[in-house]
Amino acid sequence: MPLSITFSPDHRNVSQPSSPLASPMAIATRKSPLALVQARHVQDLLARHHGVDPADKDEAFPILGLVSTGDRIQDRTLIEAGGKGLFTKEIDEAQLDGRAAFAVHSMKDVPTQLPEGLMLGAILERADPRDMLLASGGETRLADLPEGAVLGTASLRRQAQALAARPDLKVVPLRGNVDTRLGKLREGEVYATFLARAGLKRLGRSEAESQPLEPGEMLPAVAQGAIGITACTQDGSAQDLLKPLNHSPTELSIAAERAFLARLDGSCRTPIAAYVHIESMDFTGEVLSPAGDIRWRKTMTFDMRDMTMSKAVEAGHALGEAVKQEAGPALQSALKLT
Repeated sequence: MPLSITFSPDHRNVSQPSSPLASPMAIATRKSPLALVQARHVQDLLARHHGVDPADKDEAFPILGLVSTGDRIQDRTLIEAGGKGLFTKEIDEAQLDGRAAFAVHSMKDVPTQLPEGLMLGAILERADPRDMLLASGGETRLADLPEGAVLGTASLRRQAQALAARPDLKVVPLRGNVDTRLGKLREGEVYATFLARAGLKRLGRSEAESQPLEPGEMLPAVAQGAIGITACTQDGSAQDLLKPLNHSPTELSIAAERAFLARLDGSCRTPIAAYVHIESMDFTGEVLSPAGDIRWRKTMTFDMRDMTMSKAVEAGHALGEAVKQEAGPALQSALKLT
């Protein structure tokens, strides 16, 4: 039987229902195939945890697909366009103006400072954060690529890390969603490119079964592989619904990585990477020059058994400060090249 739902354009302005599901609570997301898969996953989790019949999930938690500014801009890099916040702007607005109760994001795209009025309500258990090298000749290691091969990527981090290992490579901008980039690889526009294994697996792509690059070879982007869900700070009902979805070890790991990024004033103009390896209790962060000819990397212990949110943030700040101290003035000089 369908849910009995009273609709309001702004769920926050209706009187409190007897049940948190008395009115629809929309999920905002980008319209890219991967973003929609992630939003559907969150929709399934919300329905499962809160007793909504699968047949009614679209009614209880409708998905609001939006085209972000970052998706519209395909003729230049995000650095030239204005930064990673371009992927979240329209989604943030949908929450703040009451069109959506939740928003689903790839955490690596979320700025370290959220807009006023929004908060992270839950972070799902992290998927495999590793990058994958996909090449026309089947190579899965940078060392195996042909001399002077054309490598396509729009990520300044991946560019710097690739050039650090292989300065002979020719790196060219490559924008677009997963299918767009795979298509350009098949058409020979580039010889090789990088994609995140988590995204490939979520989309069910066979390429995800190839050998990924280990973090020692290519440290992942901050929060890569993690899905975050935001809610309005004044929306207690939405926050309560998200609590069962939160994965505390991932939340703490991502908080540390994002604090590292924030301490280094990171943006997509800065080649920064960080990764908390929960099993080994290693927390590694690095920053590179855009050309990859200079790299500063530090590792510290991150013991999840004694970790709190404040300690995670402190650890991220401490690791970022350690990198800053080691690099000294050379860090700012290198980053002025971006």
